[in-house]
Amino acid sequence: MDQGHAERVTETPETAAVPETEPVAVADAPVGDLMETLKAQLAESESHLKRMMADFDNARKRQAAERESLIKFAAEQVVLNLLPVVDNFDRAMGAAQTATDVATVIQGIELIYRQLQDVLTKAGAAPIEATGQTFDPERHEAVQRVPADDQPDNTVVEEFQRGYLLNGKVIRPALVKVAVAG
Repeated sequence: MDQGHAERVTETPETAAVPETEPVAVADAPVGDLMETLKAQLAESESHLKRMMADFDNARKRQAAERESLIKFAAEQVVLNLLPVVDNFDRAMGAAQTATDVATVIQGIELIYRQLQDVLTKAGAAPIEATGQTFDPERHEAVQRVPADDQPDNTVVEEFQRGYLLNGKVIRPALVKVAVAG
């Protein structure tokens, strides 16, 4: 027994197996003080977590309010661009009531139509080409199929209602008549 004790005494600091992470202050501190320190650290961590959760919740609420506002007022610019078109239609309807020259009324309506097309183009809307095109179920909706010997199979021969794209996405397919090989 004394011999084992002597061997321990002769160990050098380099050969001793002492964990490097063992805090000396904790080992020497009374258990009550250690508990109080841990409780304080836990309370501080809980407080920090609650602040982070509140910040996250506030950011989520702010983002939801911004998204709601964006949706609510997204069409504002389009409507502002359409108002001059509406004004011109009002004037054209007033002029049509007293006009004697139908050609002048038609010319005015054509100008308003071009103005409306410009507003749609600026908003990112574009008409879908249909007549003469190969039927595309992504862009066209076939409402009628007709035998046509003079047209290739699956060709759009007539457009009943124009379809539109908005920034490349189909927002309304064209309603079309499609040729079927007879």
